[in-house]
Amino acid sequence: MKKLNIYMLKSYLGPFVFTFFVSLFILLLQFLWKYIDDLVGKGLEWYIIAKLMFYASSTFVPLALPLAVLLSSLMTFGNMGEHYELVAMKAAGISLRKAMRPLVILSVIISVMAFLFSNYVLPVANLKFGSLLYDVRQQKLAFNINEGIYYHGLEGFVIRVGKKAKDNKTIFDVKIYNHSKNRGNLTVTTAERGTMQLSPNEKSLIFTLYNGNRYSEIINVSRYRESRPFESTKFKKQILNFDLSQFQLSHTNEDLFKSHYSMLNIKQLNKSIDSLSKKYIKSENRYKENFFRGYPHLAKIDTSETVIIDSASQLLIDTIVLPVIYNFETNDKLAIIENAQRAARTAKKKIIDYERELQTRQQIITKHEVAWHQKFKLSIACFIFFFIGAPLGAIIRKGGLGLPVVVSVIFFVLYHVVSMTGEKAVKTGEWNVEFGLWLSTIIVLPLGLFLTYKATTDAQLMDTDSWTKFFKKFDFKRKQIDA
Repeated sequence: MKKLNIYMLKSYLGPFVFTFFVSLFILLLQFLWKYIDDLVGKGLEWYIIAKLMFYASSTFVPLALPLAVLLSSLMTFGNMGEHYELVAMKAAGISLRKAMRPLVILSVIISVMAFLFSNYVLPVANLKFGSLLYDVRQQKLAFNINEGIYYHGLEGFVIRVGKKAKDNKTIFDVKIYNHSKNRGNLTVTTAERGTMQLSPNEKSLIFTLYNGNRYSEIINVSRYRESRPFESTKFKKQILNFDLSQFQLSHTNEDLFKSHYSMLNIKQLNKSIDSLSKKYIKSENRYKENFFRGYPHLAKIDTSETVIIDSASQLLIDTIVLPVIYNFETNDKLAIIENAQRAARTAKKKIIDYERELQTRQQIITKHEVAWHQKFKLSIACFIFFFIGAPLGAIIRKGGLGLPVVVSVIFFVLYHVVSMTGEKAVKTGEWNVEFGLWLSTIIVLPLGLFLTYKATTDAQLMDTDSWTKFFKKFDFKRKQIDA
């Protein structure tokens, strides 16, 4: 039995590691496709891109791990069924339940590790990934001047180069417009030729220009708008330095991102939810006090009793408005009605603004609760997917990357679509958190139990003859009822 357990573990671990990294690689390609415009052309160092891809891969584990468990378990038992190894085990008196025992224990270990990863590693990975991606997206495109095109990348300057030599350093027909003083196009430098190169510390760009002119409008004298004084300077050689620090990747303080719900563990989420809930109740009570202070007569209304009337407007006019209005002159009546309408509109606007504020606060609390449930959802999904893949592989008896991949993708897409639908419904307030987040698990759990029962009882689930007999029997009963 010990040799069988070792054999089962070896047969399972190989496909599991392979499918996990393949799934991770596919998700990483999706990430690169999505953010390719933010990465290309910015002169990023290779280690910056490597760090970004590593952190991104860590955030994809909650998607890749359940899929790997499902696919590897289906492949393992599918291969064994295809090569009649499961038949040999049953002939030796070893049931499928006993054969699955070491892999069940391994699935429990994977589920526990998935929970620990989701609670302790994933928040840090989200923090590193989010802050680094923000820095990369804020990074300017790398310095690159093309022939005949006005370059606006340097802050305060516009540069145009008519032609560049093959060495990519010598330039001809150079024009440099200085806008650094934010007063328009006041200074222009032209040159027949020149060279451009980086300083030794690569923090500035040095332009050495030859045979050129510098034109500038003088605006620091009185009545310059009328006289338009102009200055022209001719030079044989001029050196200009441009600061390139704006092209270097700046690192944002990670503390600015730490409060986000996706970057907190369970303990921190509990603390944040409790704090946000107290602020929600405090804000609600404060607004009620301020509202009833401005409209004290509304505070006396008993809201516990519901009064049903045919026309609320007519009742209000007959019992309150008309008896009071009749005591005033016509002009005063109009002024009173206008003031009442203005007060009603103001009160309505305050209520709408307050309702929106409360909805925003509730959405933030809900997002924290969603993140809290997702810590457990990952580990539960890994455990359930094993009990879908293993018995399904034993039933269909097909290994490799053909049918198992198709079946696994179908089950996983179903689970993921239901999961995303429930999560969006929860965040919009249509469903409560527990139902929306665990709906996908509730759907796949009975399926896993059903497949496990069928596989352990040697039910012919994929046998077409048995299904034909079943439907014929069902059709026969229906005909008896109709008769």
